[in-house]
Amino acid sequence: MKRTLITGCTILTMCEGDAPFVGDLLIEGERIAAIGPDLKLEHPADEVIAGKGLVAMPGLINAHNHASMSLLRAFSDDLKLMDWLDKKMLPAEARMTPEDVYWGTMLGTAEMIASGTTSFADMYVHMDQVAQAVVDSGMRASLTRGVVFLQDDGGKRMAEALHLIDTWTGAGEGRITTMLGPHAPYTCPPQPLSEIIQIARSRQIPLHIHLAETREEVAKIRERYNQTPTEYLHELGMFADNHVLLAHAVHLDAADVRLLSGMRGGVAHNPVSNLKLGCGIAPVREMLEQGVTVGLGTDGAGSATTLDMFAEIKAATWLQKLQHGDPTLLPAWQVLRMATIESAKLLQIDDEVGTLEPGKKADLILLDLDKSHLQPVHDLCALIAYSATGADVDTTIVNGQVLMRGRQFTRFSWEELRREAAERAARLVEGL
Repeated sequence: MKRTLITGCTILTMCEGDAPFVGDLLIEGERIAAIGPDLKLEHPADEVIAGKGLVAMPGLINAHNHASMSLLRAFSDDLKLMDWLDKKMLPAEARMTPEDVYWGTMLGTAEMIASGTTSFADMYVHMDQVAQAVVDSGMRASLTRGVVFLQDDGGKRMAEALHLIDTWTGAGEGRITTMLGPHAPYTCPPQPLSEIIQIARSRQIPLHIHLAETREEVAKIRERYNQTPTEYLHELGMFADNHVLLAHAVHLDAADVRLLSGMRGGVAHNPVSNLKLGCGIAPVREMLEQGVTVGLGTDGAGSATTLDMFAEIKAATWLQKLQHGDPTLLPAWQVLRMATIESAKLLQIDDEVGTLEPGKKADLILLDLDKSHLQPVHDLCALIAYSATGADVDTTIVNGQVLMRGRQFTRFSWEELRREAAERAARLVEGL
């Protein structure tokens, strides 16, 4: 079992009550073995990483993503939502082959590794290829085959969703977990949605679904069922004994928020994507007041353009401060918790990752503070939340394996990945 010792770094555990301190962190195999101010080892470590000037903190956890949409980054920006979707995104996505999805996911994992994300929740199609990219990249992921029930496909999508769960759960040295993914209320009529909810409940499979991302969705559900999207899901029993990851939850009224109180799971807040598409600002303060777990996600790069979770951290806290005229809302510590342990709760992996503690999986990042925008250091959490970017990540470790060191990838060739991505992206958008 390999033993890696990180020495003399500033350690930010993200555990309640822990202040940052200078110390050492020992990794044995895939887990954190010890953390302390000055670890004394009976036997020398196999690898020693000098941590002076670096901050060790939990890897960031992206609670909602469509990683392969990285191939469609910045090809359809500054458009109205339906123009963006109907004229650009959907036609380009229709051209995607399974191999495109693999390379698009690899590009997404590269960006996430390079910007400090160690785990992500993904919903897409061709999920065998997404899963293989997770295995190859070394990341941790919760994977979902998005299921749309607007046309009768003979059960093909649902079969693929169950195939993903049966085939890939626990793969990649345990790094892959899975969920069932009814796409959204407006794409899932009552009968098939009820069936998928029952399957999830009987097999104890978490659910991952988009909710109330746009005003148009709210209007559609109101017209069809005389309910809000949240009321629609609640009446069908989605929140009864199911762990549910709700993506977006932008257009919720006070009654909707109360319906989520006490739910298992919670909400993945995607502020950058929601801002860029003009969708709105999610009622994060109100959800937190009702005890709803709120984590952070990026959504796909086709809408957000970036998968840098540090951008989401800033957007999340700034938006709530602005929306409510209160600069005390979502302080640095809380928003960093949203990007780590709170997102881990949404993926049901908080017993393994999200904080730095002995016994937990060694999913962590090292931030380089030797930058003009990161000096001086008064309040470390505020500095990271409000000043750091993904480019400040020096080292990314997942499951005890170093995936990036000194900003160099260790498991794949960046040159090959860049070439494949460029060629495939050009074909996907040609003529659109």
